[in-house]
Amino acid sequence: MSATEYQGAVACPGCAATPGAATTASGAARREEVVLSLPGVHCAGCISTVERGLKALPGIADARVNLTMKRARIHHDGTRTVEDLIAALEKLGYEALPLDMVALSSTETDRVGRELLMRLGVSFFAMMNIMLLSVAVWSGAADATRDLFHMISGAIALPTVIFAGQPFFKSAWASLKAGRLGMDVPISLAIILASSISVYETFNSGHHAYFDAAVMLTFFLLGGRYLDHRTRAVARSAAQELAALEVPRAMVLRDGVEEMVAVSTLSVGDLVVIRPGGRVPVDGVVTEGASEIDRSLLTGESLPVPTGPGKAVAAGEVNLTGRLTLRVTAAGKDTSLARMAELVAVAEEARNTYTSLADRAARAYSPLVHILSFTAFGVWMWITGGDLRFAINISAAVLIITCPCALGLAVPAVVTAASGKLFRAGLLIKSGTALERLATVDTVVFDKTGTLTLGRPEPLNLPGIAPESRAVAATLAAISSHPLAQALAEAEQDRTQVEEIREVPGYGIEGRWQGTPVRLGRAAWVGATGGALTATWLRIGSDAPIPFTFADRLRPGAEDLVRGLMAQGMEVHLLSGDVAPAVEDLAKRLSIPHWQAEILPEGKAAFVSGLVAEGRSVLMVGDGLNDTGALAAATVSISPASALDAARVASDIVLMGQDIAPVSDALRISRQSVKRIRENFAISFGYNIVAVPVALVGLASPLLAALAMSISSITVTLNALRLK
Repeated sequence: MSATEYQGAVACPGCAATPGAATTASGAARREEVVLSLPGVHCAGCISTVERGLKALPGIADARVNLTMKRARIHHDGTRTVEDLIAALEKLGYEALPLDMVALSSTETDRVGRELLMRLGVSFFAMMNIMLLSVAVWSGAADATRDLFHMISGAIALPTVIFAGQPFFKSAWASLKAGRLGMDVPISLAIILASSISVYETFNSGHHAYFDAAVMLTFFLLGGRYLDHRTRAVARSAAQELAALEVPRAMVLRDGVEEMVAVSTLSVGDLVVIRPGGRVPVDGVVTEGASEIDRSLLTGESLPVPTGPGKAVAAGEVNLTGRLTLRVTAAGKDTSLARMAELVAVAEEARNTYTSLADRAARAYSPLVHILSFTAFGVWMWITGGDLRFAINISAAVLIITCPCALGLAVPAVVTAASGKLFRAGLLIKSGTALERLATVDTVVFDKTGTLTLGRPEPLNLPGIAPESRAVAATLAAISSHPLAQALAEAEQDRTQVEEIREVPGYGIEGRWQGTPVRLGRAAWVGATGGALTATWLRIGSDAPIPFTFADRLRPGAEDLVRGLMAQGMEVHLLSGDVAPAVEDLAKRLSIPHWQAEILPEGKAAFVSGLVAEGRSVLMVGDGLNDTGALAAATVSISPASALDAARVASDIVLMGQDIAPVSDALRISRQSVKRIRENFAISFGYNIVAVPVALVGLASPLLAALAMSISSITVTLNALRLK
């Protein structure tokens, strides 16, 4: 996130009345709820600071911070506005973004994960109890005693299998209705056959029942399914996150009267008022007022740009300093922000067509399993002269011993081990296929501000400026929210007495020091000639203007990362919406040969899509809303934890710390992971080559087949753990 985006986001959105708010009533008391995104919270200390600071405000009933989701849920008595709360958080040192919780409500739950975990627990409990009963049978229980233990085992196993096996049964039925054999078809058949044979043997006083095998199969398969779910689940859609950042309400000017209305009711030609600090809810043209606009969300420009009558602004941009009146040119689904959300949604759908190694292996594996099982049944029916009971036992044993449990664990076991290793290195893996895609990367595309740099300008030439001038500049800068002014105020601690200080929106700050007029701001405003460097200028009376120059601070590890990527033969690109001099300067500092400046979000996405269409495997690293289309279009993508929610959810991997060097670890570990996955496939198929003939000749009962299957699953898991 750029410095301008940071500063603008802190104070947004003045034009939104109650985004993310819900009003409830309890008796006569009014109670409202506001949900704010807090990208900067990262520890228990942050939680304590935010919660205590908010609760100290009048009218706040309760405040809770969710560290995982990086959100604050605030209840108040209706006397507080979103602007008040965001300003209070700014004073505490935390940026805040309003969220439309209606847009997010469908993405807040993890129902599938909870259901899998519940079914896994039920199957484990049942398996342990059935094993205890089986010990009595194995110890020599006979006749009525044996039948009783079998019945008790069945009473436990059958409801367990019916309940816990639902994910496999539903998936298998869907596959059959679609006319294909998915991996869950042989799994379901194996569970059903083992249970059916066990029921038959129990009611016919058979010596062996395989309820333990059926439940064991279910438990191990659910374990693999849960691991797979945890590694694949992306919490929310990036397109929905973009929609959640849209401003739901706006201040419209009708007949000279300001009225708060829903953005959905606006139409082209309406006049909308944007207060300082407000996020622009529509695309429009300024008709009145002067200000500075932070458009880093949409274009990546690191510094605010001045705006005034006749200038165009877009939804999602932030008004920093002055009040503006806009004439609407596009609203709702026609705005820039809505088009960006659509762009991300299309790119996400395209990337979801990637098929994992396990899925590709299952396509060939599932038909082979059925062929072997049915062949065994037919051959033994012919050999035994029609002994249905014996032939079904052999067929079930073959189906169980070839059950693709190890194949199902091959990928998630490795991804889970690799995810743990990368998490300790500062990287969070969100997609189950991310490592497989990352291992193929040959081209890396970087965003500039907030990715290779920290998005925080720092003064370069303070030591060469007179102390009195520094103190005057810092005193003026202290009242402004402009990122250069705030960087100057933080770097220079000395202050002096300056009177009549006021900020001139779009230009700078002025006042009187020792009776002399002083100005800090744009070059032309103070009578200076600006150069290529980023700078703010100070003029004291009639003295020559003094430049305070700035440079964006490099993210730790950026130089080592780029150098390492190029040493590996990677093609490295730098794309930025920032101005050419700033982008060129960074490209030279990092020795990146390919760079583009002033590129729009659509241009970034098109550039990345073009590389992918050429057959390149592209890693995109970015952090802003303007990067979400490119992040989703890339083969695989990484975002820093400081990125906006929309960028994080559009990416496959999140960089948790400031140091970007672990990206090279991700590339190395991804190659190791794919190697382990292929080894696991080899183990799985090798096990079948040995075990299947044993089952085919009748030397393995369904119980022995289940035990052999479990051993293969454990072997695959242990091989995956070698990554650690």
